[in-house]
Amino acid sequence: MLTITVNGKKREVHSPDSTPLLYVLRDELDVNSPQFGCGLAQCGACSVLLDGQEIRSCISSVSMAAGKEVTTIEGLSARWAKQKSLSPDQAAKTLHPVQEAWIEQQVPLCGFCQSGMMIKATELLESKPNPNVDEIKSAFTDSGPSAHLCRCGSYVAIIEAVRYASTIMAKGGSK
Repeated sequence: MLTITVNGKKREVHSPDSTPLLYVLRDELDVNSPQFGCGLAQCGACSVLLDGQEIRSCISSVSMAAGKEVTTIEGLSARWAKQKSLSPDQAAKTLHPVQEAWIEQQVPLCGFCQSGMMIKATELLESKPNPNVDEIKSAFTDSGPSAHLCRCGSYVAIIEAVRYASTIMAKGGSK
């Protein structure tokens, strides 16, 4: 049996160590934001943060997560609260700036890819707090095993949401 930390909570995993992390998250741990898109790490719908770095959970074995922190969009609020040293009461009422921006900018069309897009945006903004448009485009297309794909074509809204999240983060949170 393997123990992994998902969104700040230690969880026991009964699946074999070679099981893709995506399957463990969705089927065993009931964490449903990472999506099965292609199963080949070519679309980004399954993206999660592993110790702050985006990985494609469809091709990453659960054993890779041992001793590391897995963050999905369900854990972004707690991640932000921890980074900002918020009290438990404040944390309970707080969204991550990326989540706030996605809502404010009304990014999702169908929403299928949005979990992976938000994970990539979080990784980008944690490493580069004020990216320009070219850096945002590059993060979504040139980093990782392949580009993040949105079949609905909400790329302009995604770029605007990343820029908006950057301004929220610069202010320390909340619009």
